[in-house]
Amino acid sequence: MLSIDLNCDLGEIDGIEGETLDARLMPYVSSINVACGGHAGGPDRIRKVVERALSMHVAIGAHPGYADRVNFGRIVVPMSPQEIHELVSQQIQGVSRIVEEFGATLHHVKPHGALYNLAATSPETAFAIAHAVQAFDPDCWLVGLSGSYLPEAANAIGLRSLHEVFADRNYLGDGSLVPRSQPNAMLHAHQIAARAATIAETGHVVAIDGTRLELQHDTLCIHSDTPQSVEIASEIRRVFAERAISIRALGR
Repeated sequence: MLSIDLNCDLGEIDGIEGETLDARLMPYVSSINVACGGHAGGPDRIRKVVERALSMHVAIGAHPGYADRVNFGRIVVPMSPQEIHELVSQQIQGVSRIVEEFGATLHHVKPHGALYNLAATSPETAFAIAHAVQAFDPDCWLVGLSGSYLPEAANAIGLRSLHEVFADRNYLGDGSLVPRSQPNAMLHAHQIAARAATIAETGHVVAIDGTRLELQHDTLCIHSDTPQSVEIASEIRRVFAERAISIRALGR
C-alpha cells in the first residue's frame, strides 16, 4: 500500500482556541512539529502538545524558528551561521527535555517560517541547521523543502532527511513557495485534498505559471492556521482512504 507522512505545525496559536485546534487536528496527521518557544509556544504548551501526541502515537518534531514573536518568525533576522546553530540547538533541546520527561525521543526537526525558507536557498544556513541537528542526535530526521539545500545539507553530513511538499501552498516555477505576502500563496480549501493525493501518488505539482514540477515527497504539510484546516485534514484523510493511500511517519 502506498504511504506518506502527513505533518502539521502545532502549538503556535495562543490560548484555548489554539489548544482546541491542536486537539482537533492531531487525529488526522502522522507527525507534528511543535513550536519551540521562539516564534510561538512555551514549555507549558509544548508539554500539552507532546502529551497528546504520545497518547495518539503521533511522531513528534521540534519546530525551531527565529525568536521573533511579533512577526511570527516569518521575517529573516540577520544571524551568523554560528548564531543560527546555537538558536536551533537551544530550541531543539528545550523540546527534547519535555519529550524525554514522558519517556520518548524526538523524531525530527523542521525549521519554521523565514528560517525554513532561508535554509532552502542558503547553503550556509542549511549546514548550520543540519550540524545543530546532528550534534543533538545523529539519528534524528531533518525536514526541508523538497529539492532544496536543507535536505541536501543533511544528506551531505550523514543525517536522514525528509523532503517536504506543501499541500496547502502554491509553488513558483523554480520549486519555491509563493511568498505569503502574495494573494495567491494559499490554495483554496476545496483544492487541497485532491492535490495532496496527486502529490502522494506522483510527486507532481503544477506551479502558478503552469510549470509541471516533479518533487521528492516524503512528507506532506498542512498548516494549522490555514482557514478550515480541520475540515481540510479530514477531507485529505477521506480522499486518501478512497485511493488506498496510508498516512504514516517514516521510521515509525
